[in-house]
Amino acid sequence: MKEQDSGDLWVFGYGSLMWRPGFDYLERRAGLVRGYHRSLCVYSFHHRGTPQRPGLVMGLDRGGSCRGAAFRVPAERRAETIAYLREREQVTSVYLERFAPVALDNGHVTPALVYVVNRDHEQYAGRLDIDEVVAIVRRGHGVSGHNPDYVRNTLAHLHAMGVRDAWLEEVVRRLDGQEDPEQEAHNEAHNAPASAERVA
Repeated sequence: MKEQDSGDLWVFGYGSLMWRPGFDYLERRAGLVRGYHRSLCVYSFHHRGTPQRPGLVMGLDRGGSCRGAAFRVPAERRAETIAYLREREQVTSVYLERFAPVALDNGHVTPALVYVVNRDHEQYAGRLDIDEVVAIVRRGHGVSGHNPDYVRNTLAHLHAMGVRDAWLEEVVRRLDGQEDPEQEAHNEAHNAPASAERVA
């Protein structure tokens, strides 16, 4: 992780950090990261599953772009916040710590700490078929609770921010037993290689 080690810290959340950051912050803003997209691409062995029965959680995977929440942490809490995030996010070291430019909703661009999935890690799931995603999420349960609750909460907070994700919406519909065959085109688009302009 390469970035200045002083001053206020920005943290970019794209999954549970959006609705349960767990650290003190001075400011929260909507933000956009380019070069990565949000994806249910991480097998969860701890928070939302076990090694024997994994769940699925979000990772930032390469390609496209991602809208989420950016939190400004005061400089005096920088070290403790990073330590907290490492303890929370890096239980199995499935993520890579990176600083990436985040475009904030006030027009400013600032480097922010992000957690990018490590594609070489055994927990990297890649792009799974939507039926497999739903089956894994349905049975996932870990120390942080039920996997379906995690997915529904993520989608609800994206909607609260005015962000739509058709593929994730279809996952939730199927979790709720409301499969919509008209979403097939969206699912196929998600399972294809991510385009440079994809916004998740």
